[in-house]
This record gives sequence, structure tokens and C-alpha cells, in this order.
Amino acid sequence: MPEPSGSEASGPDEKRVTWAELYFDLVFVFAITQVSGLLHHHHDAAGLVRALVVFVPVYWCWVGTTVQANIRDVDNLRDRLGILLVGLAGLFMALAVPGAYGGRGVLLGAAYWLARVVLLLLVVRVPGVWRGPYGVGVLVSGPLLVAGGLLPDGPRAALWAVAALCDLAAPLVFRRRLAKVAYHPSHMPERFALFLLVALGESVVGIGGTAASARLDAAELAAVAVAFTISAGLWWQYFVYAADAMRHAVVIAESRRDVVRRIFQYGHLALVAGVIGVAVGFGETVADPWQELGPGSVALLYGGCGLYLLTFGYTRWMMFRLVATTRIGAAAVVLALSPAMVRLPALVVLAVLAVLLVGLNVLEHHRVRRGLLLDAAGTGPAAGPAAAPGPAPAAAPAGGGGPAPTPAPGE
Repeated sequence: MPEPSGSEASGPDEKRVTWAELYFDLVFVFAITQVSGLLHHHHDAAGLVRALVVFVPVYWCWVGTTVQANIRDVDNLRDRLGILLVGLAGLFMALAVPGAYGGRGVLLGAAYWLARVVLLLLVVRVPGVWRGPYGVGVLVSGPLLVAGGLLPDGPRAALWAVAALCDLAAPLVFRRRLAKVAYHPSHMPERFALFLLVALGESVVGIGGTAASARLDAAELAAVAVAFTISAGLWWQYFVYAADAMRHAVVIAESRRDVVRRIFQYGHLALVAGVIGVAVGFGETVADPWQELGPGSVALLYGGCGLYLLTFGYTRWMMFRLVATTRIGAAAVVLALSPAMVRLPALVVLAVLAVLLVGLNVLEHHRVRRGLLLDAAGTGPAAGPAAAPGPAPAAAPAGGGGPAPTPAPGE
């Protein structure tokens, strides 16, 4: 484990994602597909909650593996085998998801518990690791998930919700203890960006998987094109501006622990959940572009997109104490329009959302260009997190010295 320091010393060696981690991610491609399938069959309010309760342990299993790979050198035989074993447990979890509230509840809980035990063993030499999130997974949330699998449907969901809250609260409860952990600033943003990319891949599957069995007439092809525009718009929001800003925030942060917890562990849970909602909504719209969508399908599409955009408001405030006015405003418009979309044909519902996202991206692009031109001319405000919109570069001095780059409008 790297040498800990109270403020995470600047200038750590660049850490790259290993091949074992990338192979491990393939399991979670399947896991997200399974969660999407669960939501597809039950996308009322109760179904949304039940899908989220199942998704949290799947996501947290991935987070635990990513954190231990970040703080340690995992490119060795012992850790490769450990990551693969956690991947097998994740595969068992994914297989259990469709029947999680039926006969496979114990499998889901036991697989998660196994993953947490393996992760704890991989970091067991770290002093005090039992009194932290890894210990919570083994001693609290894992047993609760297994016990919940033995209960009837209603109590099962309640106990699993408690287990999910225990996992999510652990980094906050043990905040001071985690202050001594030295996080590698380049590895963490890359890993979470890859996980979001996996979720965006599910949106492409939601489009193509449905369209592949359709007639593919002009209306259906148009629906495919519009849905893909929405997916690409979501990608643009994150990878053109936000990804570099998040990496920059980790590099310059006085406490990387807080950035990792707030922006990555919590913020990306909301980002991925929003994308999954949109992906499931695609499956309800592409097959029959002229059908009227019910409240559930509209809630998935517009609610998922709204959650995605609002989360950037949260991340920008946590990173730079700035308000993401364009994205919060766009989220408000998306959510406000959703009731009016319920009785409209699916193609129209998709087209309206695509126009809003493209318009938002065009607006932010021009704001960034204008900010760069002003800075180049020497007439813009001084560079720094409080300055006018501008792109954040992929890296910055680890100690935060010198002028800090300006975050883009969304970040």
C-alpha cells in the first residue's frame, strides 16, 4: 500500500488500469444488463426501488475492487487471482438478479458476501482494515443480504435496503480513518469513467437489441437514429467536459478521500442509475415508434436523463463550489416536459429529448469557445475554478500550484 499521508502527498507515480481489471469489468457488463432486464419488467415506482436495492450491492462490489486496486499494486499473481474470484462472485450475483426476489435471493446474498470476504483478505494486512468499509461488507451488509434472501418478498426488500444503506454510509462513517489512505489520482477517474462507459454500452444494447427483431421500416430506423443521438449526447456530457474536470479535481484536492467518496463512489452511482433508466426506456420506444408511452416508460427516459444532468450539478458544486447552471436548467426542462410526453408517440418523445440534449451540448460548446477566446485575448476573467467557462485539462500540478484551469460549464 502506498505511504499514507494526511493530505495525500502530491506527485504520485502514474497508475494504469490493469488487464485483470478490464477483464473483471466484463462481468459487470452482464450484471448491468441483468439489472436493466429486472427494471424492464417492473418499472413502476416499486420496481424502481427494488431494482435500485439490487443494483447497489452489484455496484458496491465493483467499487470495493476498484478502491483496493487503486491503493495497492495488483499486477501480481495473488491479486490477479483475487480479482478473478471477485469477478466470479459478481457473475453469480448477476445470474441471481432476475430471480433476486424469488428463489435466487440467497445466491445473490451469498455471492456478495463471498466477494466482500475476498476483498477483505486482499487488504487484510492494512492496519485497522476491519474498522472500515471492507469490514462493514463482511460483518454487516454481507450477512444482511444472505439473511434477506431467506425472508419473504417484502421483508427481504426492506432488509436488503438496510444492507445497501450500511454499505453506502460506511465511507462517510469512517471518513477520518480513510483520511490516511493515499489514492492514485489518475487511476480512480479512469476506472469510474470506464464503468459509466459500460452503462452507456447498455443504452446501445437497449436500442439495437430491440430494433434487431423489428421490421426496420423508416419510422423504426428514425427511432434508432434519434435514440442513438440521445445516447451519444449523454456520452458527450461526461467525456467531452466532465471526465477531465473530475480528474483535475482529484489531482488538486487537499483531501482526495472526500473527492473519491463524493464524486466517484456516490456521484457515479447516480450517473449510472440515470443511464440505466434511459437504456431501459429505449427498449420501450424503438420497437414501435408510433405507440403512446405510459408514465413508466416516460419516467425512465426523462427521469433517467434528468437524474443524469442533475448529478453534474452535484459534482460541480462538490468539486469547485460552482453551480452548473446549464445542466441544472436542462434537467429542469426535461423533468417539466415529462408529463406532457405520456400521450405522445414514442418517436416524438425521443425526438424532443434528443433536441434538448443536442441543444445543451451546442450551448456549452459555444460557451467554452467564447471563454477560450476571451482568455486568449486577455480580456476574460483570471483562470481558476471561479472563472468563466472553459475546459479543464486532463492533468494539473498535483500540488495545485500555478493557475488552475477553468471547469467547463457542466463541471
